[in-house]
Amino acid sequence: MTELLTVENLHVVFQTYAGTVYAVNGMTFSVQPGEIFGLVGESGCGKSVACLAILRILPGHGRITAGRVLFDGHDLTQAKESEMQAIRGRQIAMIFQDPSTSLNPVFTVGSQIKRIIRHHTQASRQATEQRALELLDEVALPDPPRIMQAYPHELSGGMQQRVMIAMALASGARLLIADEPTTALDVTIQNQILELLVELRRHVGLSILLITHNLGVVAETCDRVGVAYAGQIVEIGPTSEVLHTMKHPYTQGLLAALPSAQQKGRDLLSIPGSVPNGLSVIPGCPFHPRCPHVMEVCRQTPPRLTAVNPGEAQHQVACYLYSPETAQ
Repeated sequence: MTELLTVENLHVVFQTYAGTVYAVNGMTFSVQPGEIFGLVGESGCGKSVACLAILRILPGHGRITAGRVLFDGHDLTQAKESEMQAIRGRQIAMIFQDPSTSLNPVFTVGSQIKRIIRHHTQASRQATEQRALELLDEVALPDPPRIMQAYPHELSGGMQQRVMIAMALASGARLLIADEPTTALDVTIQNQILELLVELRRHVGLSILLITHNLGVVAETCDRVGVAYAGQIVEIGPTSEVLHTMKHPYTQGLLAALPSAQQKGRDLLSIPGSVPNGLSVIPGCPFHPRCPHVMEVCRQTPPRLTAVNPGEAQHQVACYLYSPETAQ
């Protein structure tokens, strides 16, 4: 299957008062048509920065230094700003973890949705109104006519996030980047938003790049998952395989740190050490300072993503424990 989005060896740096921050260091992954792909990792691992780079909306002190971002075969890193303006929203939409910061507080929900419809289509006033109502109904908001007249502050966080999803659908986007879309919501509403995303994938054919630090969210919603650490993908593959037969020591550490009923009365497990600060590129494997299985080669040469099962490229891991060159 041809990938809708392919991120190849992406590098992003930020110039700060403390020096150059290496936020993304060779990240590689893809999203297929109609797929929900999860990008998971701790805060600071570069997953959100990578997605801002996809849309070329990095802050002024950030820049892409290497790599390609292919959308439908076209390299977005080389696209003109006018071309990107036609792609943002129309082809690729993005929603964030706090919808209240993305909605204009002085305009009604209806006026904001209709503005997007008019921007991307030549629909008449009546058709625009009807489409806005249909979108609110599609995202399961009750009483769409009332919601159309409401201001963002009159809606709950879950309702605001549904409005943001409706706005993404209003442009006819083929790919939705959802950056921690449920973090600011309570558990019940989280599940409702995730179920909505799954339904939209099923009925609209929407492809979704879901950024999260919650492995439970990944297990429930994603077809495939990429585990990010220090700006790189260290393990990638079908969700069931990665979560049930995890190979990379970092992935194993993440899973082991999850609380469970079996650990009742015992201290929670944690990964020793700290996440790299990004002010320097770690030689070799970025996880080697914290890895219990570190070898000399890990300190010197970065491992490449390698198929866990030879001949099957779906489940890959960047670790010398599974590299033919270091097999004992």
